[in-house]
Amino acid sequence: MQKLSTAFFVSFLTLTLSVNAQDTNHDSHTIGISIPEVAILDIEPAASKNITMNFTAPTEAGDPLTNPANNASLWLNYSSIKSAADPTRIISVKLTSLIAGVDIKVTAGAAAASGDGTKGTPGSQLTLTTADQTIISGIGSAYTGNGASNGHNLTYEVAFGAGGPASYSDLIFSSNTATVTYTISDN
Repeated sequence: MQKLSTAFFVSFLTLTLSVNAQDTNHDSHTIGISIPEVAILDIEPAASKNITMNFTAPTEAGDPLTNPANNASLWLNYSSIKSAADPTRIISVKLTSLIAGVDIKVTAGAAAASGDGTKGTPGSQLTLTTADQTIISGIGSAYTGNGASNGHNLTYEVAFGAGGPASYSDLIFSSNTATVTYTISDN
């Protein structure tokens, strides 16, 4: 009887080990993924982003200054990863100071084909002031590509005041510099 009992015990032990061995035929682990919130922009080409736009003096008495030609040499690039709390971002623009008698206007073109994601939608032409104005809205998680010909083309128009915030009577002989500041922020 003891022989049968030992044989039964060995069989039971073998069956138990087989069942336990089957529980270890797989394993798993987790992968932690961290996606950072991103909101950066720059103006390209970086080496020549400072522009000069000069008025031309009239050659005939009684004529006004001639406005400078529009300048479309700059591109606005950005990278954005939105947060769950703020589903879209905007880019605003402003001047650090006004130039007497002069209107400085800017238009952002539609985003170039490079990049990916939910790139923003430009608004209409803005006459720049010292207050922030939205130039591009509806930016989600996106990137525009880097460098000239990527992102949004910026077209600047400078004109003597004619019915806008500036007036021709405010013009003064001078050489001026105004700083244009772009900011990407949550909507």
